[in-house]
Amino acid sequence: MAETRAKITEIDPVWQRITSEAEDAVRQDPLMGGLVHACVLHHKSVERALSYRFAAKLSSNEMSMVILREIADEAFSSDPSLAESARADLMAVLDRDPACHRLLQPILYFKGFQAIQAYRIGNWLWRQGRKDLAYFIQMRTSEIFGIDIHPGAKIGRGIMIDHAHSIVIGETAVVGDNVSMLHSVTLGGTGKEEEDRHPKIGDGVLIGAGAKVLGNIKVGHCSRIAAGSVVLQEVPPCSTVAGVPAKIVGEAGCDQPSVEMDQLLSR
Repeated sequence: MAETRAKITEIDPVWQRITSEAEDAVRQDPLMGGLVHACVLHHKSVERALSYRFAAKLSSNEMSMVILREIADEAFSSDPSLAESARADLMAVLDRDPACHRLLQPILYFKGFQAIQAYRIGNWLWRQGRKDLAYFIQMRTSEIFGIDIHPGAKIGRGIMIDHAHSIVIGETAVVGDNVSMLHSVTLGGTGKEEEDRHPKIGDGVLIGAGAKVLGNIKVGHCSRIAAGSVVLQEVPPCSTVAGVPAKIVGEAGCDQPSVEMDQLLSR
């Protein structure tokens, strides 16, 4: 057992940490044993654990857990970037969410993390031309997690969605790497146009709770959007915008707003 664990550590220290945390959780409360074993300890990798969790959460009378797990396993096997993005998302949540103390938590409990992983599988299906199945994943993700992300949207890695209720991300939206957003954020359109109609969010951006970013506009790298703002015009890099409609109220205040998670406009 020790030799096996050493090999896992050498290959994937993230998975070793997750399994160690899972074992600790079962020791501390044996009643958690069934859930923790099913979701983590019965699996050999992050990918297999995420595949199981995806299938368990989204299965229904319309689509069985067996079928959904086959879809997820195929996606992870065909596209290694899905697992790489999942690991980056895990570390982002651990680093930025003060309520997260273990890598185990997002996998078991955090719907923002779980919804993003479901989106990634739906997006893989979309890119394979399997659009009806991708739409089904979008529908179930919305029903289960209260988060509506179109499978055609392009979302980078290192994403942290805190609380995550009522998130809406449209079809032609682009979200860069290391972006953080809070609940009730909308990246939407402004009318019935069918072409490129959704926002383009740069790397390192922090989007506050309830903010609405509407239309095919750019939000520059490492900017901050204050809670409750309605953004209708381009946001320059490294700036802070606030208000309805949003206006520039100052600089971003730090190099990486999405990491610092500082939402105060002034000190």
